[in-house]
Amino acid sequence: MRRGWPVAIAGANGVLTLLAIESADPVRLASFDAEAGAGVLLSAGRAATLKLANQREAAVPDAPVLVARAPWLDFAAATALADPQFDLATPMKGPFRAIAVPVADAAAAALRLARIAGILPAFFLIEGGANALSIADVDAHEDAGRLGIATRARLPIAHAEDAEIVAFRTPEAAGEHVALLIGAPDGRPPLVRLHSECLTGDVLGSLKCDCGPQLDAALAAMVADGWGILLYLRQEGRGIGLVNKLRAYALQDQGFDTVDANTRLGFAVDARDFGVAARMLTLLKQDRIRLLTNNPAKVAALEAAGVEVVERVPHALPANAHNARYLATKRDRTGHQL
Repeated sequence: MRRGWPVAIAGANGVLTLLAIESADPVRLASFDAEAGAGVLLSAGRAATLKLANQREAAVPDAPVLVARAPWLDFAAATALADPQFDLATPMKGPFRAIAVPVADAAAAALRLARIAGILPAFFLIEGGANALSIADVDAHEDAGRLGIATRARLPIAHAEDAEIVAFRTPEAAGEHVALLIGAPDGRPPLVRLHSECLTGDVLGSLKCDCGPQLDAALAAMVADGWGILLYLRQEGRGIGLVNKLRAYALQDQGFDTVDANTRLGFAVDARDFGVAARMLTLLKQDRIRLLTNNPAKVAALEAAGVEVVERVPHALPANAHNARYLATKRDRTGHQL
């Protein structure tokens, strides 16, 4: 998908072949769809932004919606449908018509693959195809149960010179998750922090979020407690990847909050898989923990995966002028207990 090659996916009732709009161009489109009949597959969240989805479809932001091909729906118009950075430049689009999605399970898998690839969830779509992936292939790629420990080593850090790092990976995924063990087991449930990767906040010191300060404060809390585990999850931008997160930042600069920015791009409000964290804890033989979080969804996800959260420890930090609205959105729209 990232190379601009067509990808076929087999569902229960047929096969779809898809060409990602972001990585295509007019020449590739002409080769892919010489008869100009391919519809445009979007997510319901993006389609709702464009007034192309009904309320039932829009209730699930990452559900598939198919836009019928029309003579005026060329590559440039499809790009404007797919990418919200063009919404202000081309506010009037269409007319377009949403139609029934053939092989809906394969279409939903295609939108998942776009998120995995870090590209916009938008495709030209034709029915049929050969050498198709199965939905089980996509499921396997994201199956937390396939995660294993790759290696572990001592890692002195500024907060704790006796820390140990443990790396986890699956056979296919490009990024490794890591756990940082602070102190040593002492019979108590460890203080655990699930921290999603944030290059801008953790490394560059971004003031748009609270990720960097949360990471630092979590390590300090574990040192003070004597026994803790930081799970560093490679799920940048709530699971949509760095490039799409930066696209969401650009939308925030236009006035959209973090929730609306994600759905306007075509993604779920939160696409992270906390089952990965549960699997990491299971491999570390820790099934009872105290969780350092303000997010009840993390507690629920771990409990559902068999990890007992004996205590939720609040982890709120002061706002700044750049992230106050972001924190208010987390409180008011995603249920964070701030």
